[in-house]
Amino acid sequence: MLNSEYLQRVYSQVVTRDPDQKEFHQAVLEVLESLDLIVDKHPEYEANGVIESFVEPERVVTFRVPWVDDQGKVQVNRGYRVQFNSAIGPYKGGLRFHPTVNLSILKFLGFEQILKNSLTGLPIGGAKGGSDFDPKGKSDAEVMRFCQSFMTELYRHIGQFTDVPAGDIGVGAREIGYLFGQYRRIRDAHEAGILTGKGLTYGGSLARTEATGYGLCYLTAEMLKCMKNDSFAGKTVVISGSGNVAIFAAEKAMALGAKVVALSDSNGFVHDPNGIQLDVVKDIKLGHRGRIKEYAERVAGSTYTEGFRGIWTIPCDIALPCATQNEIDEDIAKTIVKNGAMAVAEGANMPCRPEAIRVFQEAGLLFAPAKAANAGGVATSALEMCQNSMRYSWTFEEVDAKLKSIMEHIFHNIYDASKDCGVTGDLVVGANIAGFKKVVDAMLAQGIV
Repeated sequence: MLNSEYLQRVYSQVVTRDPDQKEFHQAVLEVLESLDLIVDKHPEYEANGVIESFVEPERVVTFRVPWVDDQGKVQVNRGYRVQFNSAIGPYKGGLRFHPTVNLSILKFLGFEQILKNSLTGLPIGGAKGGSDFDPKGKSDAEVMRFCQSFMTELYRHIGQFTDVPAGDIGVGAREIGYLFGQYRRIRDAHEAGILTGKGLTYGGSLARTEATGYGLCYLTAEMLKCMKNDSFAGKTVVISGSGNVAIFAAEKAMALGAKVVALSDSNGFVHDPNGIQLDVVKDIKLGHRGRIKEYAERVAGSTYTEGFRGIWTIPCDIALPCATQNEIDEDIAKTIVKNGAMAVAEGANMPCRPEAIRVFQEAGLLFAPAKAANAGGVATSALEMCQNSMRYSWTFEEVDAKLKSIMEHIFHNIYDASKDCGVTGDLVVGANIAGFKKVVDAMLAQGIV
């Protein structure tokens, strides 16, 4: 519930303008609830229409994407780019190719990206884009033709000083390669800085693949250290998902001394009480894009269960949801608490519903929101942009050290913000306010509200 009449009017306007965009409403409301603590101290926000501007994208581009399948039939998908806020730097945010993609999801992701990018301390604004195209089950040739058609329109709206897309769900190294190749052909120039997540042979950064998962664990480790005087060592960890974020979160958690006992995909989950064998998972998911159930067929003592949400019935000390938005509701959160968890950190974007977050906080669990906890991916994308501008490549160790430093800085930034607001340890409030203040100060300074 919002106390400020100003914020109530802003939220009502958001809902009235786009009544069907539920995911976007959810993301906006969470941020406004945090701003409720400070808005009365800043009358300039209302006087200048700051928050009305903050919740409205600067630009939304929608376009059709025709492509030819392997049977010679023309298919048509819908493409989007939501350029939300560029006050502190060029738009930056991923492209998602998935059947569930719509404007509500991309606006929620773009809105979250503003704050996430702000928290990194790097000069990048917020954006998101994608298509309802599903790469699963498509041949390489079909994916290539789709990507080429998608970029044939998108290229008009991006550039290293304007908007720098990256990958997201359904957009990995293969898709980024096809997108970059088409951009290069159209522009007749090798402008490496226009996309991140590129292959190492044409301007990509070492540690980018690992960055979101590693960064999640770096921030979680700093949270455990500073708020509980504890660590990953000896802890049991459950991680939902089995894509790059989940796999490399598992890798780093294990390196920090934890035992990861479960992973999932959209069909179900595997439980290995002896500890997940990551080499097997990598072979299945990264080697031949298989399903996680293959793990149980190959590793004795492990089990596979249909239904991915069931993964949260497995007791753990640390829960790292890395699958998709809204996977943890109130009942699942209560189960996680009942089973003895001490910390939850979001690796996916908004995987916990608001009522689930309240359950965690009321039970005294440490909780790190996605806009802080999974910022390692975009932080390393920005480091890739730096390397492209310098025509230089850092070593894996150099990038990883910079990533660790950024994630630790993010934790202390949001923790300090929570203290300043009188809600010490509420990292949701801390992340929202710390990210918001930097962007809004830049908006006011430039007179662009």
